[in-house]
Amino acid sequence: MKNILVGLALLATTVASGVSAQTDFPTKEIQGIIQWGAGGSTDTVMRSVTPHAAAALGGNIIMQNMTGGVGAIALSHVQRQDADGYTLLMGAENPQMYKVLGLGEDDYNDMIPIRLLARGVPIFVAAPDAPYNTMTEFVAFAEANPGEVRVGSTGPGGLTSIVLAMLTSQVELDLTRVPYDGDGPALTALQGGAIDVMPVALGAAIENVRAGRMKIIGLVDVEENPLAEGIPPITEEFPGFASYLPWGPFFGVFAPQGTPDDVVAKLQAAFEVGAQNPDFVALMEGRGFSITNIAGQEAEDFLTNYRSVSSWLVFDAGFAKHSPDEFGIPRPAE
Repeated sequence: MKNILVGLALLATTVASGVSAQTDFPTKEIQGIIQWGAGGSTDTVMRSVTPHAAAALGGNIIMQNMTGGVGAIALSHVQRQDADGYTLLMGAENPQMYKVLGLGEDDYNDMIPIRLLARGVPIFVAAPDAPYNTMTEFVAFAEANPGEVRVGSTGPGGLTSIVLAMLTSQVELDLTRVPYDGDGPALTALQGGAIDVMPVALGAAIENVRAGRMKIIGLVDVEENPLAEGIPPITEEFPGFASYLPWGPFFGVFAPQGTPDDVVAKLQAAFEVGAQNPDFVALMEGRGFSITNIAGQEAEDFLTNYRSVSSWLVFDAGFAKHSPDEFGIPRPAE
């Protein structure tokens, strides 16, 4: 409660001390563009936190799902809008690989991080009756049945592509990848039998796991997780993963560069309050997400490091179109 009161006090101070023509912000509805489809982890996080942030801001934030291009369509749309705080991007980690993948000229380092809200842990899920219960068994089955295992994908640069790049750096597999506009539609496809396995954030799948609609076969982390009881960290089955982990998706709100400082401060303070709301905290913790709730230089440093690690990972895996060196992205320290 103390943190919430501090956040509200900061928001009030920001409102009182704004010096630009935007001091009355917001005077109209704010558009929140969610770069993935309904029902997925990004959609869940944003629709959970935003009502609390809007209440703290004293405005109305209308959310819209805009899919396509591994999230690049949504980012491009927001970047084309006026830098006035009335159009925000609500996204996940994908843009940090756009440049090396050739998907776009901008990433989050070219935007203002309003607030990085939460992080997730990747897992592999399969149908309840799948003939494998661990990653070792899954790999053995895929090796014995080349091309027959259908794996859901959210496109290059997404969680699925990064996690599969980690896996294929350890073992050569012939998998059939089926694209979807977000992990929500992919998980629905898994339940319907259209795909066999899906790499996804724990938080996006946990309710389906609890309901028995799918099972966890792999935990992409370095330690056990209470929400994935009985599943060992993948480093116990494939020690080579240790060089990449911990790694996981993140979720944040971003504005175009040039947005007035006082507007940015108001939005940052409002989403800080939203991320501290007990209902949001309980939902995130119950679904296996960890709350980060950072902005400013701390968020910028996080984004820079994440871009470095992920860009070099996809480049080393052989499916980047450009070297990170072309964009001045340093290789992460060993």
